[in-house]
Amino acid sequence: MKVCVGTVTRHPEDARIMHRQIRALLDAGHEVTYVAPFTDCNVTPAPELRAIDVPRAVGLHRARALRSARTALRRGSRDADLLLVHDLDLLLALPRHRPPTVWDVHEDMAARMDGRTMPRLIRRLESRAERRLHLILAEKAPRFGREHPVVPNHTYVPDEVAKPSGDNRIVALGRLSETRGAADLIEVARLLRPYEIRLDLIGPADPHIRPRLRDAQRSGLLDWFGYVPNKHALRMTEGALAGLSLLHDVPAHRESLPTKIVEYLARGVPVISTPLPRAVETLNGNGVLVPFGDPEAVAQAVLDLKADPARRAALSVAGHADARAHYHWPDRAAEFVGHLEAWANVPSTVATHSARRAVPA
Repeated sequence: MKVCVGTVTRHPEDARIMHRQIRALLDAGHEVTYVAPFTDCNVTPAPELRAIDVPRAVGLHRARALRSARTALRRGSRDADLLLVHDLDLLLALPRHRPPTVWDVHEDMAARMDGRTMPRLIRRLESRAERRLHLILAEKAPRFGREHPVVPNHTYVPDEVAKPSGDNRIVALGRLSETRGAADLIEVARLLRPYEIRLDLIGPADPHIRPRLRDAQRSGLLDWFGYVPNKHALRMTEGALAGLSLLHDVPAHRESLPTKIVEYLARGVPVISTPLPRAVETLNGNGVLVPFGDPEAVAQAVLDLKADPARRAALSVAGHADARAHYHWPDRAAEFVGHLEAWANVPSTVATHSARRAVPA
């Protein structure tokens, strides 16, 4: 099967796109053309891919990127059996003549928007896409009228986790914004400074929060690494005293699975999280819950873990075991590939793919 995969808003090394879905397709023996903003993100495409470079769509400057994407998708899907797009933007750039097309719905963009006009336009675009395309969901989405396959944001869970590398470092993985707790994280770093506990922030930041993060880094409160490819970012979390997920209680987060929590658990890092419903469900008792918008409670939770190595070890072991049992991406990869093969109407490789995964390394 030949698959054309496209994104103009996301980093080409996006974990869901590149390291889970595209990797699953390649491992199953399929050919992939990848339309993505390689140059703008300073990324060299993997040699197994046929890569088509496009500008990145950022902020209000998206028209040029979409024009380029329309041409690139037309070229990339010309001989493809299936087209798989990952951006809401690309629904506006689909070529007229194309193979069966799949939209992978990562998140609820309308829930993140203020006002009434833009969310209404997004809902209209989603409704149109549901009528005309195949959909894959990162999580269940009641706003869609029909049932669609759910391909969750699971991760690769190693057989064993790294031993704790000390008790003076905590981490926060993922995009930084006000509603994702960026200001709370800065305050946590300030509160823990007298105890010589360092905060590592690993991820890109929204424009309005970047100056505060830079000031905090210059003053020595924390280390902000910006965007780091997922496989390297996960290694950076290993051995930390705790992984923080301080998402606020807003509609965009309320029913979403915080991927960073799954990634902390997979690496045996004790989790400190706000009590969003899906976070509570995912932790299943294997973590520490703190109130929303309460940096003092977060700092105290960190100090309590530092003072109790036995509890840290227990959380690490239990969290890793739960992640391996329920959130290991290879256990879902063949199912994902099977959906695409069925929509493309090509012979399935799921059985072969599953057998390949079953062979010991």
